[in-house]
Amino acid sequence: MIFRDRRDAGRALGRRLSRRARRPDVVVLALPRGGVPVGFEVAREVGAPLDVFLVRKLGVPGHEELAMGAIAAGGVRVLQEDVIADLGISAPVVEAATRREEEELRRRERAFRQGRPPAAVAGKTVILVDDGLATGATMRAAIAALRRLAPSAVVVAVPVGAPETCAAIARLADECVCLETPPAFSAVGCGYADFEQTTDEEVRELLEKSAAAA
Repeated sequence: MIFRDRRDAGRALGRRLSRRARRPDVVVLALPRGGVPVGFEVAREVGAPLDVFLVRKLGVPGHEELAMGAIAAGGVRVLQEDVIADLGISAPVVEAATRREEEELRRRERAFRQGRPPAAVAGKTVILVDDGLATGATMRAAIAALRRLAPSAVVVAVPVGAPETCAAIARLADECVCLETPPAFSAVGCGYADFEQTTDEEVRELLEKSAAAA
């Protein structure tokens, strides 16, 4: 199945999660930027508040789409040790990428929340949403960081993902919902007819719209 766009995918994902609808202990956290349009529709479908959970991929220099790891709020870093070893990436290169992405993470924190405090997740069921799973490095960092905040359960929900990655994430989360796991998976964007980049402004607008509807 090819989704029309991220919001179409979010509506489908929300319907799959309907058994969690209208429960006061559910919070939807979306990974910006691409996960926010998906998460917005999931939150509307299940009647839960929406917030962002900030994670940044550490891209391989010169091939930034390939993840060698990821960082998340709270000082969490997850490294793809096999990628780093196979490509012979040095520790100073990894550290330099980490510093750059930490700066961008802080910028996004200011830009997206506009002074609003993070959603309270302790004791809650958190639905952690992205637009897809490729290597899963970003999602692994998000799960590790989120566990530190003591939610009662972490449910990872994505419209499309690599079968082996969805299986690996399912072992880390309390539940993993991947709507489409094509055996010939090549990239997240292949699951969408429209995979235009989500802008900072769109993220802000969707978060403000969700907050106003709460």
